[in-house]
Amino acid sequence: MTTGKILENDFFKRDTVEVAKSLIGKKIIRNISGNFFCAKIVETEAYLGLEDMACHSYGGRITDRNKTLYLPGGHIYVYLIYGMYDLLNIVTRDEEHPEAVLIRGVEPLENLDGISKNRFGKAYEDLSTYQRKNLSNGPGKLSMALEINRSLNGKILSKNYLYIGEGEEVPEKDLVITKRIGIDYAGEDANLPLRFCLRDNPYVSKK
Repeated sequence: MTTGKILENDFFKRDTVEVAKSLIGKKIIRNISGNFFCAKIVETEAYLGLEDMACHSYGGRITDRNKTLYLPGGHIYVYLIYGMYDLLNIVTRDEEHPEAVLIRGVEPLENLDGISKNRFGKAYEDLSTYQRKNLSNGPGKLSMALEINRSLNGKILSKNYLYIGEGEEVPEKDLVITKRIGIDYAGEDANLPLRFCLRDNPYVSKK
């Protein structure tokens, strides 16, 4: 499997918005005992820490759930929502800036049968058109498709279980920027332009 150069942790210790933008087009690779699932990141959201009302660390909150945000960039932050969906985030910056990027959508690239079985319990060729479209076009869906769960929370990105590899360079004209999804509770911060998508990609969760 061709993954390209693995991104070093320093990549994630930069400005969170820049990380969120530059992750579009990169490869995400899940390794489970030598069984690899590979996809292209097509949608992200930036969460800006202490002053971002949509971020779990807003106001300096520290709990058992969010303490991973206070680790250095390059750590994996996975949390549960609605009692059923694990969401994948990559911590950015440093311990003084508890910020992260949510991975919202990915396009399956390799091991399509494995990804399909994770998601729907059957091979890719047996999926309906609707199922193919809905393999990984959302944060909960992609976690099921790539077998991402809370056992990864707090771990550093590593080729042993989950890592990010170089991918295609996305031209500025192909990067769509909008407000984030599903954070109406965040007041004015709900309108910040912190969601980044690959233009016209079918695995973006929402237009």
